[in-house]
Amino acid sequence: MRVALVNPNWSFEGSIYFGCREPHLPLELGWCRLLLEREGHAVHLVDAHLFGLATSDIRAELSGFRPDLTVVTTAPTYLFWRCAPPELRVPMALVAAVRDVAGRMIAVGPHGSTTPKAALRKLGTDGVVMGECEEVVARIAGGDDWEAIPGLAFRQGEDIRVNGGPQAARFADAPPLFWPDEWIARHHHHHHRFDARPQGPGAEVEASRGCPYSCTFCAKENFRDRYRRRDAGTILAEIARLQEQGAEYVYFIDEIFLPNRPLLEGLVGRGLKFGVQTRIDLWKPDMLELLGRAGCVSIEAGVESLTREGRDVLAKNCKLETEELADRLIEAKRHVPFVQANLLAMPQDDAGLIESWRDRLRAAGVWANDPVPLFPYPGSPDYRRLWGLPDDDAWERAVDHYLHTFAEFSDIQEEHPRSLAELEAGAGR
Repeated sequence: MRVALVNPNWSFEGSIYFGCREPHLPLELGWCRLLLEREGHAVHLVDAHLFGLATSDIRAELSGFRPDLTVVTTAPTYLFWRCAPPELRVPMALVAAVRDVAGRMIAVGPHGSTTPKAALRKLGTDGVVMGECEEVVARIAGGDDWEAIPGLAFRQGEDIRVNGGPQAARFADAPPLFWPDEWIARHHHHHHRFDARPQGPGAEVEASRGCPYSCTFCAKENFRDRYRRRDAGTILAEIARLQEQGAEYVYFIDEIFLPNRPLLEGLVGRGLKFGVQTRIDLWKPDMLELLGRAGCVSIEAGVESLTREGRDVLAKNCKLETEELADRLIEAKRHVPFVQANLLAMPQDDAGLIESWRDRLRAAGVWANDPVPLFPYPGSPDYRRLWGLPDDDAWERAVDHYLHTFAEFSDIQEEHPRSLAELEAGAGR
């Protein structure tokens, strides 16, 4: 089968989107390509975001390739599936523009994983994948009967059939994921790096998938939930290839980068710089020293709340006290040039406590952000606590709640975010 994999050229005007707006490697589509090519399919991966392609350029690519199946993702990169733009404006417009040259169309991403019927109706595709997508896409391309594929929602006459629930891929046995030289050469962005200006390309790598914790704010219930870790040798082979292509920095997109001695020891002496997102309470001083020696230059550490009561509300299951968290962050700064403590706006946290704690960390060179408002992502325990299981209006409900609850937003968001109805109006026509 001829399969096209398309990452749209994203725009975020008016969105509450929290994530980075620079192009990143479309890892979810990279994994799809790897499985499809291994099974003998012809694959054309189009990254309109990385290459700055207009819709007309994407249409021309598809017309030339003549796909039997086209897969479109609904989030800018696997890195941001758990905090994706709530609106489907960009993929809706793309699907409408290429529908007649795309063959059968499938959408993958967090929207179809959480609200499959609503995503299918909005997008106008033939089906949506629920959960981790690579193995389901491979089954579709392999000709399996759609009614027999778990994790697939699709049109059946006037109705929509939903086969089971979100799926998890094996992942742990995944081989190295390689990218074309031209892609890495164009990847100028070093995600969450602040210690130095980039001199060479950056990249993203997925060393593990899922998280063993169940914090209430994290939208991982319907995808990337169960924790799995790839073999260190496989990851190092993937990184070695990236370095051969000129990459000087990689960002591990793992939901939580846990202490991994074999991987870190394998990175020592390679000259690679890298960044991670993690929980600082899981790192002992000796492992923080190894993390820095391995080349880590950026840590984004989720602290979220400065009181035990606040952390308990968020189900953090954190064993350290607030001052111990500060000590561990300051210890990390001894070995890693940039360390950030993420804070959420929690009613349990006194403004004076927040300011004094941030002052202490800043004095030691650790950045602690202004607490940001909490968005109740569909697929998170916070959403369920407010409204129960997500229905077809879940994304609209969450955005309306957010816009009506908070007067100020994160400094990485639009100053005046708009509702989903406004953002998506006319996008699929």
